[in-house]
Amino acid sequence: MPNSHSDALFILIKTLTKAEKRNFQLAFNKNNTKEDVLFIQLFNTLDKMKDYDEELILKKVTAIKKQQLSNVKAHLYKHLLSSLRQLYKQKDPLIDLREQLDHARVLYNKGLYNQSLKILGKAKVMALEQEEVMLGYEIVEFEKLIESRHITRSLENRAEALSAESRQIEQQLTNISRLSTLSLRMYGLYLKLGHARNERDGEMVKSFFESQLPQRPQTDMSFYEKVYLFQASSWYYYILQDFVMYYRYTQKWVDLFKQYPSLQQTDMDLYIKAQHNLLTAHFYTSNFEKFKTALCELEAFILANQENFHENTRTSAFVYLYTAKINRYFLEGTFSQGLAMVPELETEINNHTLKIDQHRVLVFYYKIACLYFGSGDNNKAIIYLNKIINLKIGNLRADIQCFARILHLIAHYELENYSLVEYLIKSVYHFISKHKDLGLVMEEIMKFLRKYIYANPKALRNAFVDLKDRLVQISQDPYERRSFLYLDIISWLESKIEMIPVQEVIHRKFVNKEKRI
Repeated sequence: MPNSHSDALFILIKTLTKAEKRNFQLAFNKNNTKEDVLFIQLFNTLDKMKDYDEELILKKVTAIKKQQLSNVKAHLYKHLLSSLRQLYKQKDPLIDLREQLDHARVLYNKGLYNQSLKILGKAKVMALEQEEVMLGYEIVEFEKLIESRHITRSLENRAEALSAESRQIEQQLTNISRLSTLSLRMYGLYLKLGHARNERDGEMVKSFFESQLPQRPQTDMSFYEKVYLFQASSWYYYILQDFVMYYRYTQKWVDLFKQYPSLQQTDMDLYIKAQHNLLTAHFYTSNFEKFKTALCELEAFILANQENFHENTRTSAFVYLYTAKINRYFLEGTFSQGLAMVPELETEINNHTLKIDQHRVLVFYYKIACLYFGSGDNNKAIIYLNKIINLKIGNLRADIQCFARILHLIAHYELENYSLVEYLIKSVYHFISKHKDLGLVMEEIMKFLRKYIYANPKALRNAFVDLKDRLVQISQDPYERRSFLYLDIISWLESKIEMIPVQEVIHRKFVNKEKRI
């Protein structure tokens, strides 16, 4: 039996806003035919359910027989999509553009070729203004079809002009496809690998990236060609932990949208993604003033445009805004203040549960755990780290899964659960080794925990000093620095040496503008 996580109609209804539900019900209440009443009954029944239950549906809507249910659901699903299409036609120019193509097709089929060409001409201008190259190509190909099959007496040299347009757009499409594929594969590589772990990873990433770059000069590129080039380059430098170059390309990405302000409205998802990546770049380069400015810009854009957001955009805006807010607390070392937003963040995660992917949930749980750890609440940190450890997500972000287990060990160590730490070390070592992610930093931490679990305070302080010195030395290796991106272990060690809270150490570094590894 289908359940609430697999039934497409049920999931669609659960994602509808009040306005979308009202629009659908108004459309069907106009006719009040027997079939329409049946659809509304099924819709209302599904809307009130918490979980999908076919037996309950058949009890509530007695006019539907068991053998009819699948068919009625399919029709209701189709009507819902039609209703949403009409509602969002004004908000999404692409929907309106595609409707113009449908109109042109209808006129063409009626033999009204010149009227069809007129609509196609207007639609082509709109498509190219919005940098919708794929749609522009489809329109040009339709114009070529009409001109090649019928005598339209259109402008002189029409065939040559259309052929030139077609070749130009075809070249753009080839490049966009290649660059978008490169961007996607770089992102996929990051999700699987995280940051490059060693020189072998670095060479593999570099070789792949450079072999896939097109030779077309950047000055000749269209908007989306440049966007995908900047995206792919951003991921490339991010994986290699070259955060200065990562910053340069994320800034280019944001600046490109400022050169094409209309596209901030027509592709809001991509624009706020660009802002998110720029914020991440400022975070990793510890450029707090620019981080604050970029965060204000993101908040202002969301506030000004949220009424026009689609569900995808609304979910992305939530993820990116809350990620930036947490990162600000990390930069400032104000972890205790950051805890105030955790209940609100959890509520939002639940509100977006059908649309937010497991990767985002994983990252949020890790960041929340770090907030609690930084504020000294190790019990709460362990609760969120256990959520990560218990997530069934395979190899997704294996890097975070590994560091979550290291932080989990440290939190138990802080709570003096020494026998548990001793027990867990073996399983953590096995997990990290399985993912081939045991860098020198992790190895040193685990050796320290194994050796000094029961050490006396005086010996322990000297051990903390020795471990810090070793880790500072290890941090000179560019591939080992990734460990410090996930966990500010140096500040934790300094807090143990100075016997003060870890957030006090981090906040002091922030105020004094000290460099953090």
